[in-house]
Amino acid sequence: MPQIILASASSRRRELLEQIKVRYKVQIAEIDETPLKNELPAAYVQRLAAEKSAACAAQFNPKLPILAADTSVVLNDQIMGKPKDENDAITMLRQLSGKTHQVFTAIHLSGRNQHCALNITDVTFKTLSDADIYAYWRSGEPFDKAGSYAIQGQGSLFIERINGSFSGVMGLPLFETAQLLAREGIELLT
Repeated sequence: MPQIILASASSRRRELLEQIKVRYKVQIAEIDETPLKNELPAAYVQRLAAEKSAACAAQFNPKLPILAADTSVVLNDQIMGKPKDENDAITMLRQLSGKTHQVFTAIHLSGRNQHCALNITDVTFKTLSDADIYAYWRSGEPFDKAGSYAIQGQGSLFIERINGSFSGVMGLPLFETAQLLAREGIELLT
């Protein structure tokens, strides 16, 4: 019996919910993820998480709380989405090379009430060689990842350090998620 609806196609979010033993059902409603003109990264991820939740509620009218999330890689206030192609991924990885960037993840839980949280984590990349970048692209991992990397995969080889939430960089900060679930009466570790 599911406890929540997960409004996300992300396998990483499913894995994270399973890790903390949350039972869920996936129901995805598509939305336009284009940033608004001059939209700041925090506002962008929070808006998308709320819109995903609202679209799921409107389309499916579920009886369970809806959990939605959005994650963006941000360098110098510029949102780095999923790469369009190889050149886009290579450009992003070169920009991230040797620098600290932020990963913004917003979560939105709608049930009896609306709850939201924002997690921002600093991620520092080592300096990447072209050989690193091209080999990583050929691995196939960057294809559908914000910023063209996955912290839980081979992309972890590029990360010198993080300051914040590992699960937030994966796409669902578990500390904040547990807090929001508790507000809807879903207790973990019981």
